[in-house]
Amino acid sequence: MSGEYVSVPYEFQRYPLDVMAERATAFYETMNRRRSVREFSDEPVPRHFIDEAIKTASTAPSGAHRQPWAFVVVGDSALKARIRVAAEKEERENYEGGRLPDSWRAALGPLGTDWMKPYLETVPWLVVLFEQRYTLTGDGDPLKNYYVKESVGMAAGLFVAALHNMGLATLTHTPSPMAFLTRILGRPGNERPFGLFPVGYPAPDCRVPDLRRKSLDEVMVVSG
Repeated sequence: MSGEYVSVPYEFQRYPLDVMAERATAFYETMNRRRSVREFSDEPVPRHFIDEAIKTASTAPSGAHRQPWAFVVVGDSALKARIRVAAEKEERENYEGGRLPDSWRAALGPLGTDWMKPYLETVPWLVVLFEQRYTLTGDGDPLKNYYVKESVGMAAGLFVAALHNMGLATLTHTPSPMAFLTRILGRPGNERPFGLFPVGYPAPDCRVPDLRRKSLDEVMVVSG
């Protein structure tokens, strides 16, 4: 082995079954109210809450505990404007330039989305999540990361859950291609954009699509 295995006692919090049931139901009900928001308020949000959400996201499991992610927090108005212009350019090509096949556009129809993304400037914060294919060590040598997309995906899920749990809204925006984010934010070559998250409060008159989530029977299979 290349490194010595060191362990510490696990400080696990165990609850009585009735408390477990209450916590399970309460958390489900909280998260079931989560929706992807595209109409945001410009009301300020203290950055402390963004920090806390990123700290929570960073508790996600990762391949070989490499934690192959970087969360870039953007609050500067000029920088948000640049990101919006670049994102809308790519999205307009997707929607109107023929990049998206008809089947994909049909699937997006019930969501009411289009290439215009004004919320990228409206929100107080943009958080761009980058996946790190390898880590740059102190001497400049690349250190390979493992299960990068799986690890970053789990961190993204915890980030979304943390924001909703504290009373903020977000949207998982994945413009394609996303290389403009690397360029605008000056990120190193070992990173690739994974997702763009506008973060803030929903607009007072915010509306969301009338959607139904799949039932437990539709998503769970009990085998054995």
